[in-house]
Amino acid sequence: MGKSLNPSKRQKLIAHYDHRHLQEQPLIPGLPDHVAELCLSRVHPSLLYSVCRSWRRLIYCPFFPPFPSLYALFFSSSDNEIQLLSFDPMSSRWETVPPPPNPLRLLVHHPSFLCRNLPVQSISVSGNLVLLAATAPNFNPALSRPLIFSPLSRSWSLGPPMETPRRWCAAGASGPTVYVASGIGSNFSTDVARSLEKWDLGEEDEMDDFRWKKMRQLKDGRFSTDAIDAVGWRRKLCMVNVAKQGILYDAATDIWEQMPEGMVGGWRGPVAAMDEEVLYAVDEDKGLLTRYNQDSDNWEVIMEVESLRGACQMAAAGGRLCVICGDGEILVIDVVAAPPKFWAVQRPAELEPLAVHILPRLSRLDF
Repeated sequence: MGKSLNPSKRQKLIAHYDHRHLQEQPLIPGLPDHVAELCLSRVHPSLLYSVCRSWRRLIYCPFFPPFPSLYALFFSSSDNEIQLLSFDPMSSRWETVPPPPNPLRLLVHHPSFLCRNLPVQSISVSGNLVLLAATAPNFNPALSRPLIFSPLSRSWSLGPPMETPRRWCAAGASGPTVYVASGIGSNFSTDVARSLEKWDLGEEDEMDDFRWKKMRQLKDGRFSTDAIDAVGWRRKLCMVNVAKQGILYDAATDIWEQMPEGMVGGWRGPVAAMDEEVLYAVDEDKGLLTRYNQDSDNWEVIMEVESLRGACQMAAAGGRLCVICGDGEILVIDVVAAPPKFWAVQRPAELEPLAVHILPRLSRLDF
């Protein structure tokens, strides 16, 4: 799961790990460590975590297949900062992620918006977290270029500069490609409100391609005043605004399409796509979890959970959904289990969740 490290970074991490642990006993007596690692990679991480320290250390190594973890962007009202934390499912503990070079001081609460937060828009793409849009204290766009966190290298980096930094936009990904559509810059512009741009993380090592590319425009600016999740699904981006107007963008053909009536009709809360193949939605009024059936163009009810009422954001990966509920509770739903199982993850005290993501676990060199 996630984007692999480039060869030079991988070799440095392996060399660092080998240097620190040359004097330790082999992972499996009688086997070279590289063979033992292949054998142990077939064992569930929870079993490796509970057996011995060397195996526990192994599952957090940069070169060992990572297991998925929950990540959450939190707002701290005590210092008005955004914090990124990771919840380790092995230890059942929250871990502070290395902070970006500059503190994230973004406008989340304001007296003019008593009933809602000002959005901080982030997406998961190729195993990375990408911050794309937010509002600065002066109400201008806060990010002039994407801010990217890689769990495998535990580092932050910057994406290419945006021609027009924006907020209140549609943001999403299809495969390794990031898309930003519509929105508002420092001032409203019809060109920005109709625009669509993409940036391919798969080409980030090619300097000529380290830039945003303009794609086919929207026909109007009806998506420019909302923070919208552009949900990647079967090589399309699915977008629905607050007025319940839906549209699809075909990433393969660069064509905008009308969203099917049944799809937009059941879009009644946060929506996420599992592996970009299966769409799940939460009816925030009724607390229903539904799954989209393309053949019949309707949403099938999977389960009803009272805690899902008021849900505001959702992520999907590895057979699980992570949902921010109306009271700030974070709910995890295993949709592979029959029947589906769910449980709450206790959030850190005095922190308000803004977004959840499912990404590879943090690498550790000093476990």
